[in-house]
Amino acid sequence: MHLLRIALASLANRRFIALLTVVAIGLSVCLLLAVERIRSEARASFASTVSGTDLIVGARSGSLNLLLYSVFRIGNATNNIRWESYEALARHPQVKWSVPISLGDSHRGYRVMGTSEGYFEHYRYGRKQSLRLSEGRAFAADPFEVVLGAEVARALGYHLDQELVLAHGVARVSLVKHDDKPFRVVGILARTGTPVDRTLHISLAGMEALHIDWQSGMPARGAARIDAERVREMAACSEDQLCAQALQPKAITAVLLGLNSRVATFGLQREINQYRGEPLLAILPGVALQELWSLMGVAEKALLLVSLFVVLTGLVGMLTAILASLNERRREMAILRSVGARPWHLALLLLLEALLLTLAGILLGLTLLYLGIAIGQDPLQAEYGLYLPLRIPSSYELTLLGGILCAGLTMGLVPAWRAYRQSLADGLSIRL
Repeated sequence: MHLLRIALASLANRRFIALLTVVAIGLSVCLLLAVERIRSEARASFASTVSGTDLIVGARSGSLNLLLYSVFRIGNATNNIRWESYEALARHPQVKWSVPISLGDSHRGYRVMGTSEGYFEHYRYGRKQSLRLSEGRAFAADPFEVVLGAEVARALGYHLDQELVLAHGVARVSLVKHDDKPFRVVGILARTGTPVDRTLHISLAGMEALHIDWQSGMPARGAARIDAERVREMAACSEDQLCAQALQPKAITAVLLGLNSRVATFGLQREINQYRGEPLLAILPGVALQELWSLMGVAEKALLLVSLFVVLTGLVGMLTAILASLNERRREMAILRSVGARPWHLALLLLLEALLLTLAGILLGLTLLYLGIAIGQDPLQAEYGLYLPLRIPSSYELTLLGGILCAGLTMGLVPAWRAYRQSLADGLSIRL
């Protein structure tokens, strides 16, 4: 207890240097824990970019390729799925719900996705959160209605009832636009922090309507051209079989499936992969997401390594501050020796000071971390879909903090040994 009081008094006497050392360690600890929290939560958020979906089905290719274009809107499908195959999947007794997806067009660099009304009902992200509309409604009977993702609306400044023109293909600059068939914004989705925010959602009928008069990959000319009003008339006469078939997709890009029982997932996956109608591939989104995340493991570990080096820099700063003060404190050491302190007492005193500085830095780092989470929790979730809970440190984080404390104690061995040697050499006198 006497040594502890002496150590505290000594640090108080050098309070400015001690405070700077504690702040340096605290900031580095805060950075390390923040990186670890964001890394673990980003991994969990990434793994739940799509949740509640048991299988994703597309044309046979690679699992990562299917995941990238169906969920992240990156890349293109190697082939499409025939509408008859989709209907066969939707009618399967193990399938509870199905959501078709059709990709191919874009708008000012953002992907356009054709889907059904069930997409807004069944699609889940994060911790099984459903999609919400911040403004307006979902598309309905009119094939030329579009629902915007939050980022599309914000970045392009769109609002409800505004008209926009879609472009053919997915290039940022397209030479072929569907000028004769403008879409009207009827809804804007709330921010999710997922690729949904960067997507324009239209109905399958709307996607089909865009290309209803196209021939050999080019729009028709003259009398063969079908304008938007004619398409609306065709959509309205749904009781006419010819009209209904005109706006019915011939093929789609992928299908999201929800099953009646998770037990049937692997059996249905095997059945789809062996489907005789056409070559199909069914993947489990969670497994594919983990596989994709593993490819980014090098960057993840590099970020953690940089944070550890920052902590090491803070501890080296502490070591430098203690060592720099040793010569100035030789008089103090001599006085302590004169009142009965032994050389190992002085070494223990330096160790205790290093331990106190490291512990204070850790406590400051934790305080800054929780303060930062409390302030930034809502903006992070709103802007990036990243939820950082206010929870006690995990076992891994406690291991990191224990390692930092041990590292600080190890750093303290250097000045402790020097103080021990100096006290033996100086005795009760000061030899500078």
